[in-house]
Amino acid sequence: MQTYTTKASEIQRRWYLVDADDEVLGRLASEVAALLMGKWKTRTCPYLDVGDHVVVINADKVRLTGRKLQKKTFFRHTGWIGGVRVTSLRDRMQKEPDEVLRDAVKGCCPTAAWPADDPQAQGLRGAGASARGPAADSAEAGTPWQGLSGPGGESGAVSARRAAEAARPDEW
Repeated sequence: MQTYTTKASEIQRRWYLVDADDEVLGRLASEVAALLMGKWKTRTCPYLDVGDHVVVINADKVRLTGRKLQKKTFFRHTGWIGGVRVTSLRDRMQKEPDEVLRDAVKGCCPTAAWPADDPQAQGLRGAGASARGPAADSAEAGTPWQGLSGPGGESGAVSARRAAEAARPDEW
């Protein structure tokens, strides 16, 4: 029996709409990263991009545990003498909550899985990435959004946990 290798033409991508309302930031980021990398698929392959597309809504309503909102800071340097810029998590959440979630997801992915500094590179779109919205993009493409209905058949946003469970094959 020969070893099966996944071919790029056999990859089937699904769309997931994840509601970040009252979800813990780190747990949500790890589940979204697993969906983006295709870790729940049986035919996952380390050298091919087999991941799915994920759209996250309500990024500003994500929950943080402990005192991270008051104590966590982000450092960057401009390259000039005395160019240290310190930003608190509270300020970043007020200005750009989608970028905070994007950085958390990027931290959960291996370096090779995030090839470009572009949200479209892994199918991750922040709030307001498309002016018309993802529904208009999928209608133009002619492909239905799969994974948008929950186990009971209800339509709308599904939680990250239910999206991850829906992505798992039945034989697991």
